[in-house]
Amino acid sequence: MEIEDVEIENQKEFMKKVSKKTNNKKYFILTMGCQLNENDSEKLSGMLEKMGYSETKDVRQANLAILNTCCVRENAEERLFGKVGELKVLKEKNDLIIAIGGCMMQEKHIQEKLKKSYPYVDIIFGTHTLHKFPEDLCRVLETREKIKDVIDINGTVYENIPIKRSNKISGSVTIMYGCNNFCTYCIVPYVRGRERSRKPKDIIKECEDLAKQGYKEIVLLGQNVNSYLKSEMEEIKQGKRIDENGDYSQIDSFAKLLKAINMIDGIERIRFISPHPKDFTDDVIEAISSCEKVCKFIHLPLQSGSTRMLKIMNRKYTKEQYLDLVDKIRNKIPSVKFSTDIIVGFAEESEEDFKETLDVVQKVGFEQVYMFIYSRRVGTPGDKMKNQVPDDVKHERFDRLKELVENKIADSNKEYIGTIQKVLVEGISKNNESMLTGRTDSNKVVVFDADKSLINSVIDLKIVEDHMWYFKGERIN
Repeated sequence: MEIEDVEIENQKEFMKKVSKKTNNKKYFILTMGCQLNENDSEKLSGMLEKMGYSETKDVRQANLAILNTCCVRENAEERLFGKVGELKVLKEKNDLIIAIGGCMMQEKHIQEKLKKSYPYVDIIFGTHTLHKFPEDLCRVLETREKIKDVIDINGTVYENIPIKRSNKISGSVTIMYGCNNFCTYCIVPYVRGRERSRKPKDIIKECEDLAKQGYKEIVLLGQNVNSYLKSEMEEIKQGKRIDENGDYSQIDSFAKLLKAINMIDGIERIRFISPHPKDFTDDVIEAISSCEKVCKFIHLPLQSGSTRMLKIMNRKYTKEQYLDLVDKIRNKIPSVKFSTDIIVGFAEESEEDFKETLDVVQKVGFEQVYMFIYSRRVGTPGDKMKNQVPDDVKHERFDRLKELVENKIADSNKEYIGTIQKVLVEGISKNNESMLTGRTDSNKVVVFDADKSLINSVIDLKIVEDHMWYFKGERIN
């Protein structure tokens, strides 16, 4: 038995111990961050359910509260400390156990602030010790000691952690952890560690299990999914790793992984986030083109349209290379749609640099743009750079970008009117309980009138109305 398997079996013993102490106890999880954080929260839920806890959406009813943190933006810290402060009253009233995990817990200054200003927090755990939560919780229940379980080294990939998924339609599957890119604005490599890819067989099994459970959509997750297995294959090439069990004999790249998942019966859609433009190789483009289940909708993070800024950001591509990649993908996949990430106001960004970003948005015509005003992160090179952009300039540029993006989306939406779109029906509309809601292949939200029996199926809808951020559709008889 491998060391990783031994560790998980050890944690299962702690789960059994905790289950004897948790009669009718409830847990509450607040997830702050990306889909990787959400996937981590699903694993925490899975372990807690095995330990006899049941979930509550009302923290006032909870015996255990977990805050799963993100540290990408500055206001995340303000939100965390605000929530921790709110929990103090409940701790005194309900004997609440408070646990805080996630990316922010890998930052030393956050650990110190919690220790100094919020000493009533019971458990602090990092991104590399999530699998040990049963052990940490058991120690708190038995001794009431405060636990800090954070390691700074790159974590091991642990399989077979119980998971309770947040829905029954779209299942997220993490294929790799960490990042090797060290973009100068980003804290992720410092808190998630270097790239480590899961073995193909473990990913395929998880996807097959999801298909058997009735899931229609798989979302592959990673900080840089299209560099999947890149580090491992390089180690094999250099003789630093031996593929004793033939784990990589059939699947040794992201493109081959996509093709393998595409063959799984029951799965109807495959999405992935996030790729990096510098690693978007021809075989990945070919796989997206040839695999009928892979959505022809690609999230292609830009961050800036200025070659000068991209160099400062350490993105390793130019504006021209990015636009050439878009053209290459469109030539191979004419129906493809794009979304992107853009940071406004990174250190040293000039007006001319910003105009270069507007130019790329104008030329590409993204379906969705996730826009962020740059916020400095302690521990990153960007935080130490001179010539930080004033806040008022950042906001003014953000508003101009937003206006352009919305105009481009409005133009793009017109092309959908009257077309027939395949829509994965996700459930009842949050804003109108008499309507159902779903998403197109290009991730557009569609609401429509139909029977609830259609939930978790893919149907054809005619797009009849554009409401900017969603469409109204009609059934095809």
